[in-house]
Amino acid sequence: MPKVRHYADLVASLAGLMWLALYWSISISLYIDSPEPAMATLLGLASMIFISFVHRPIRVLLSRYHVRKRRTEMWMHILALPLTLAFLFAIAIDHLITPMSGAQKMLLFNVLATASWLVFVVTLLMKLAIRAIAERRSNGTPDKPTES
Repeated sequence: MPKVRHYADLVASLAGLMWLALYWSISISLYIDSPEPAMATLLGLASMIFISFVHRPIRVLLSRYHVRKRRTEMWMHILALPLTLAFLFAIAIDHLITPMSGAQKMLLFNVLATASWLVFVVTLLMKLAIRAIAERRSNGTPDKPTES
């Protein structure tokens, strides 16, 4: 079971990183007024998705419950929460400080999504450390050897 968890954590982290690359490439494309970075990232993303659907062993591994559960948690971290917070922050900044352009709103979302992904990865690392410590304690020897 731990191997499946590690694999699910790795897949979710890499998938989140892949989507963050797409988000940031859109911001870069808006900044330089050229669609090339976003198109290149979309091509890479589409290639990876195509390979994962066509290659049977990868498709079977990605359909497992733990992988789907971790990827759902990752989506909550990098899309749902940052999108809501970026919307609320953009409204507040628009009304209180200065109007924001679309590129600035996208940048705000990217920063929040990246921070949320880092929180997701740190959470996974903390869970891994806690599990390793608990496993070591349950399988380890007692602190004091008994004398007979």
